[in-house]
Amino acid sequence: MDRRLDGVDRPPGDLDRRLLSVLHAYGGNPHVAAVARTLSRSGEHGALWLAAGLAGAAADRARRGAWLRATALTAGAHLASMGVKRIVRRPRPTHVAPRARTAGRHSFPSSHAASATAAAVAYGTLGAYAVPPLAAAMCLSRLVVGVHYPTDVAAGAALGAAAAGLGARWIGAGRD
Repeated sequence: MDRRLDGVDRPPGDLDRRLLSVLHAYGGNPHVAAVARTLSRSGEHGALWLAAGLAGAAADRARRGAWLRATALTAGAHLASMGVKRIVRRPRPTHVAPRARTAGRHSFPSSHAASATAAAVAYGTLGAYAVPPLAAAMCLSRLVVGVHYPTDVAAGAALGAAAAGLGARWIGAGRD
């Protein structure tokens, strides 16, 4: 991690900065930038993933409860990432020009990556196999628009996967 919890600032690692620069360069293509910005906007506060879970609950009446539990896990992963972000307080990258607005100033972990990965795992257990590739694209979009370091995205994805993985049994619990 680039910032220790004892409050001592650490500059982001050179590899982290270089990887971000390489991936951010893809956003120079206007089509790639437009897709990345759209993904970033739709993932703000986990909105895309929460809407997908609620749509799943509405469409799949037989497993409505499972969809709602999966949606709750996705929301929980997002909230957990916001809590970690408030503790770590790592600043967003400044060596690349951001191509999207952000809701906050802090970068670690990526809340977009946390909610996207939680949705990929949770909804994937319910057979929503289109979610994981879209979640991967969401994670990459945060680098293309230049608002997170790769380690921010990796940490967010790990947090989301852990939250959904730990709750996987809960998703299938109960009679729906």
